[in-house]
Amino acid sequence: MRPVSIWQWSPWGLLLCLLCCSCLGAPSPSTAPEKRPGSQGLRFRLAGFPRKPFEGRVEIQRSGEWGTICDDDFTLQAAHVLCRELGFTEATGWTHSAKYGPGTGRIWLDNLSCSGTEQSVTECASRGWGNSDCTHDEDAGVICKDQRLPGFSDSNVIEVEQHLQVEEVRLRPAVGRGRRPLPVTEGLVEVKLPDGWLQVCDKGWSAHNSHVVCGMLGFPSEKRVNTAFYRLLAQRQQHSFGLHGVACVGTEAHLSLCSLEFYRANDTTRCPGGAPAVVSCVPGPLYAASSGQKKQQQSKPQGETRVRLKGGAHPGEGRVEVLKASTWGTVCDRKWDLQAASVVCRELGFGSAREALSGARMGQGMGAIHLSEVRCSGQEPSLWKCPHKNITAEDCSHSRDAGVRCNLPYTGVETKIRLSGGRSRHEGRVEVQIGEAGSLRWGLICGDDWGTLEAMVVCRQLGLGYANHGLQETWYWDSGNTTEVVMSGVRCTGSELSLDQCAHHGAHIACKRTGTRFTAGVICSETASDLLLHSALVQETAYIEDRPLHMLYCAAEENCLARSARSAPWPYGHRRLLRFSSQIHNLGRADFRPKAGRHSWVWHECHGHYHSMDIFTHYDILTPNGTKVAEGHKASFCLEDTECQEDVSKRYECANFGEQGITVGCWDLYRHDIDCQWIDITDVRPGNYILQVVINPNFEVAESDFTNNAMKCNCKYDGHRIWVHNCHIGIW
Repeated sequence: MRPVSIWQWSPWGLLLCLLCCSCLGAPSPSTAPEKRPGSQGLRFRLAGFPRKPFEGRVEIQRSGEWGTICDDDFTLQAAHVLCRELGFTEATGWTHSAKYGPGTGRIWLDNLSCSGTEQSVTECASRGWGNSDCTHDEDAGVICKDQRLPGFSDSNVIEVEQHLQVEEVRLRPAVGRGRRPLPVTEGLVEVKLPDGWLQVCDKGWSAHNSHVVCGMLGFPSEKRVNTAFYRLLAQRQQHSFGLHGVACVGTEAHLSLCSLEFYRANDTTRCPGGAPAVVSCVPGPLYAASSGQKKQQQSKPQGETRVRLKGGAHPGEGRVEVLKASTWGTVCDRKWDLQAASVVCRELGFGSAREALSGARMGQGMGAIHLSEVRCSGQEPSLWKCPHKNITAEDCSHSRDAGVRCNLPYTGVETKIRLSGGRSRHEGRVEVQIGEAGSLRWGLICGDDWGTLEAMVVCRQLGLGYANHGLQETWYWDSGNTTEVVMSGVRCTGSELSLDQCAHHGAHIACKRTGTRFTAGVICSETASDLLLHSALVQETAYIEDRPLHMLYCAAEENCLARSARSAPWPYGHRRLLRFSSQIHNLGRADFRPKAGRHSWVWHECHGHYHSMDIFTHYDILTPNGTKVAEGHKASFCLEDTECQEDVSKRYECANFGEQGITVGCWDLYRHDIDCQWIDITDVRPGNYILQVVINPNFEVAESDFTNNAMKCNCKYDGHRIWVHNCHIGIW
């Protein structure tokens, strides 16, 4: 019999054994994350082009077979889980519609639904492994934060082999490099590779290749070039080739998606008998003037625009809206992809699409949804030429409105302006650069008449989004060494791409208030509100009322009656009023708030509440030639959330000196039966007129779009009754 040690059975022996193990340095728990049991047997990788190391198409290996994930119901929460599986701390975004190119093999997961806290993707709900009704055109991708989990082991993460890839393309002018204006529309095609900027061999180069290159550089189309001239020039110059055999179909959104070949490091003979590829692009209308092609663009007949972008903070981005039967409506994001987005971008005079956005990323629209399941090849001249499905309101909601981000030409306008003295890069005193090369200097702008429209142009030029405020006094911001006022009388419409396109006094400076404290400043923001009047409701609720004067004392105090009311026989007699309801929606991406703070709101005893804006809307009756015959105005009696969309909560209410405003996704309803919700037409003769309603007419509060702030209706008045019809949002 084997002797039994007391250490094996005695409790004291066991305790001493444990203590000794601890003292002798037994292994402590590892700082690396445990291997999650749910992920055993699964491997993950990022694939596709073009991309950075922390983004790409998500691929999963299960049972030895690689496959993808469908983008149906995919969310940022699912992206968080997958990025952690890949060894990153979190996700910063996700992509749909095979942005990184379609995968191959199985589609392992569909309708993936995660809360974001799961330890493994296997803990998320889905249709089950391998059960999918998607195609690889719907492959999902993720954009992870470029920060690794501490101690993460890459044993279950396989990165696709790193091939050379084309990320950036440019045109280098072959002649007159220092004198040619931006944007550059013609030159040698160069791609950025690890060895620097290299040329592309023109053997087999086609118009399809040029089309793709121009799209990447922000141009809608290409034109033929004088190849004989460039070949003659190439014989006198040294070139470094990095790419050859480029063969595009013409519908690709990026050159890296084309068939192409890279030269190997040991290739001593490159592009024998060939020359550098040369491309000439045609700029869109917005950029034609700066590239010297304005005359050519204007000579082309311009048809009615049937596509537009709304809600974008930068040029070339926004919610896609299409015109059908004289009514603007949105596009459902079902099957929305880069090809369809590129057709929209080129149709509007931009390049190919950089992103096809889904899920109302550019804000929700209002009214009809005209198109769904748009399937473009990428060669169509208009979105309306693409196969699509006409839908009803039940098929899709505005929470799925499609959007785009387009490639834009590089103009360099952001280098000619800067902000100084602000607390962040989004605010400060505006400084502009003037003079010729060799004698450039910075100067200030006179603050006289500077407002929201001018500030919108500055923020757009700097790439900082929208204007929150245009300031005429900037004494609280340090001007540094810049004290000279070099520009005055600036007047913008708000749509210009740079201050150079706005009217101003030129070299003659005329400033009523001198000194740096009275120079122009701006505060920019990436989001802004966007008010839109429900025009159909105005048409449905319009009627005439003869209201006794003794019931209009408060209205007279508010200046809501015509001038002739002052000489009326108060309290006898009456005034004839055109009454209607107005429902004002906020379709933007920020709440609409009064410019004035609560301390400056004015209490009105008659109506028992505070006015937060001097004038909120203008109501006018115009003759067909635009002459005003009657007018009314409405102070913001009370800006509040009357109703909201299902998933939005009310935030603003006027009662008890509450905060005033209109939340994104909500609307403020002014019923036809409240004071001043009318136009006094007592002195108007029978005839045909135009009813015009303008919201935020003095641009007191910044919005992303002022072109939709006016509504116009046709009116017929016979002296007793009025017919209001054809109400529509129009440019004011």
